[in-house]
Amino acid sequence: MPTIQQQKLKLLNNTLVTAKILYRLPDYRSLLQTFVWQHDDLAPDLPRLHEFLEFWGRNLDGPIHSVHYCHVGLVHPAELHFPSAEFRLH
Repeated sequence: MPTIQQQKLKLLNNTLVTAKILYRLPDYRSLLQTFVWQHDDLAPDLPRLHEFLEFWGRNLDGPIHSVHYCHVGLVHPAELHFPSAEFRLH
């Protein structure tokens, strides 16, 4: 059973990862196809993304040309915006 500290650390490091994978078509190696993968993962190591890419390399025929990814935290401090003016109607 994970401790509260471990759960808190997981929540803070949990990010939404979007990866754009360019791969070569198995029958036409000169053509590239795009695959978009999105999942929650733990930053900065991104183990789920690495696991998916290893699965791809073992089980799929189209070799990966390149991978571009970005991530954003799912849990982050609230942003406060104070109004610069107030207008009243009626």
